[in-house]
Amino acid sequence: MKTAIVILNWNGSAMLKRFLPNVLEYSRKEADVYVADNASTDDSVDMLKEHFPEVRLVVLDKNWGFAEGYNRALQQIDAEYYVLLNSDVEVSHHWLTSLIEFMDNRTDVAACQPKLLSEKNRDYFEYAGACGGYIDRLGYPFCRGRIFEVVEEDNGQYDYEEEILWATGACMMVRADEFRKAGGFDPRFFAHNEEIDLCWRMRLAGKKIYCVPDSYVYHIGGGTLPKNNPRKTFLNFRNNLTMLYKNLPESELKYVMRMRLFLDYLAAFQFLITGKTGDFKAVIKARKAFKAWLPEYKYVRKEIQASRKVDNVTGIYNFSLLWQYYIKGIKTFSKLCK
Repeated sequence: MKTAIVILNWNGSAMLKRFLPNVLEYSRKEADVYVADNASTDDSVDMLKEHFPEVRLVVLDKNWGFAEGYNRALQQIDAEYYVLLNSDVEVSHHWLTSLIEFMDNRTDVAACQPKLLSEKNRDYFEYAGACGGYIDRLGYPFCRGRIFEVVEEDNGQYDYEEEILWATGACMMVRADEFRKAGGFDPRFFAHNEEIDLCWRMRLAGKKIYCVPDSYVYHIGGGTLPKNNPRKTFLNFRNNLTMLYKNLPESELKYVMRMRLFLDYLAAFQFLITGKTGDFKAVIKARKAFKAWLPEYKYVRKEIQASRKVDNVTGIYNFSLLWQYYIKGIKTFSKLCK
């Protein structure tokens, strides 16, 4: 088949048991279903062999994380479209048909995502991707339907196809050839921000990213690292800074990095005075880690900037999300992006 659904798994046997039957029921007529196992130490592999023999297994030799785990798994899978799907996602009837038809009709689009709703509260969007992702000029991500911790109720207000900056890694359809041309996910990221970085690079290469809300799925979220986890804080801050350094044009780089230096330490101070010492240390550690590997990324940045085909990328808004949210009190996408 031309479409491969690829679920990356690490010690997620319970989630696979719960959600795989649903994925198979609504998808296997249009796609091959793979599980790529990141060297799980639970019974994931044995369970799959016993209970889901129709699922194709890719067994990796160690836990490579989200980014490199997918890179290595997809190298072994031949398809025109990859659907990267989290193990904690419940899909809906015809969810895949809408995505495939959209991609078939839009050769200028490299990747797309469905509408992401909360599995726990199905009238609301889900944090991880909602109805398509954007960033502000300082690199802070937000979505149609989610700004920072405020998640909107889904009343159909975003039920139209829309060009976005990034599609969520929780459920992303991407053309295999565009994934390869872009070099895949940055393996050093391990997890977090890797899908924004990938989509940004594909956008710089002249391709588009879309949200297709005719397709919708339900996502639990936070299955690997829960919110307020210092490891997650570290990865988010380090990877976000690296992503900005790689992809920002020269005219904006110095200003943005100076502002982020100030704002990151402000965030660290806020963590400290609110008793979140683990997150405080994580931000400091992330800044040091970014500085340490910055020399390695100078060539990467030079290569990306030399090959960029567009100057102005749709989905990067020229405002400060922090200012809009905390000072002006704007907490919904429709008000933020009139």
